[in-house]
Amino acid sequence: MTSKSNISGMRTFARIAMMITGCALVLLFSGCYSFKDIGEIPKEVKTVRVNYIENKARYINPQLSPQLTDKLRQKINNQTRLTLVQSEDAHYDISGTITDYTISTSGISNQQAANNRLTVTVNLVFKNNLDPTKNFEATLSRPFDFSANLSLQAAEAQLTETIIQGMTDDMFNRVFSNW
Repeated sequence: MTSKSNISGMRTFARIAMMITGCALVLLFSGCYSFKDIGEIPKEVKTVRVNYIENKARYINPQLSPQLTDKLRQKINNQTRLTLVQSEDAHYDISGTITDYTISTSGISNQQAANNRLTVTVNLVFKNNLDPTKNFEATLSRPFDFSANLSLQAAEAQLTETIIQGMTDDMFNRVFSNW
């Protein structure tokens, strides 16, 4: 009987040791990587206006502009202390234009297109009304690959959420982390 209880005790000890080791590794590695924090927003900055992101690409996905604008507003609201406003006197003023929405072939197999690439480009304009030396304009572009077997409409149905998330992250990071 004692050997069974010893084995059970050793298993419990091994589980605890593995949990402690796992926690230690998480703490160790989380300290190794540093992400630029959005906490660098100056204290005097209190408001932000996110203007409607216009779509001026040759091909217009009608869902892209409203969803991209809304998602960027949500991300700023959820991840910063800034208050979203619609007035022109906002401390930060963010606007953008979708300038490109292009399909190209990204992979060929047996002399046929195997993969296509949808590239979305946004021209981002940031105005800091408290410190105009921080104003900038940036072109952000990101590719999204999909199977050549899909029509553009089917690919958009699959990719829209990924496109919105990726482009929102790029814009947010460019404004608040200077990436």
